[in-house]
Amino acid sequence: MARETEIKLKINDVKAFRRVLKKLGAHPVGAGTSRVHEENVIFDTPQGGLAKHGQLLRIRTETLEVRRRSRDGKRRQRVVVTFKRPIARPASLDAGESPHGFHKVREEIEVEVAEAAKLTEIFEGLGMSGWFRYEKYRTTFQLPAKKAWARGLLIELDETPIGTFVELEGPAGAIDRAAHELGYSKRDYVLKNYLVLYIEDCRRRGEQPRHMLFAGRETPAA
Repeated sequence: MARETEIKLKINDVKAFRRVLKKLGAHPVGAGTSRVHEENVIFDTPQGGLAKHGQLLRIRTETLEVRRRSRDGKRRQRVVVTFKRPIARPASLDAGESPHGFHKVREEIEVEVAEAAKLTEIFEGLGMSGWFRYEKYRTTFQLPAKKAWARGLLIELDETPIGTFVELEGPAGAIDRAAHELGYSKRDYVLKNYLVLYIEDCRRRGEQPRHMLFAGRETPAA
């Protein structure tokens, strides 16, 4: 499996953050606009067998936000199935010690598929269900090639129903330097996933967690 190394940062002033990105020479990845709407569904068994082992199985439908639809009238979409799991803990570590320091590191497999609905039927036939749904808008940036230290680094700006975050994904050293140049320190690193962040946000607001969807979106039955 490939390894994913990342952190999140909470963005309180989006306009100021974008000004810093521009100053650093960051550019959106992809032709035209790269702002993408994501619909994510996390699957698990009724007993939560995957979550108990720190694993994640997700179907993500990405819809590229473009001014015009393609010539055939369809929106540009991509469906990706992702499986993540923790990396084996080194035997030399003491209890409570993090094997990856300040970064979240997981093994990851991603495969592009043709239809989310068909794959959902397969997962349901295996006894799983899509028990949590969340959406966000993501814009992915990269730094210019002249910044050799940033090779392989993705800066992913996420607009979510619980606020705006940026995910820095890539080599650990590049993550740390990018965070510093963006005005953050390791104390600001967030290693929690969006499910945990959403549940914490619901607790702060005294609301019952359901699905992390934007206001006005109909919440599907669980």
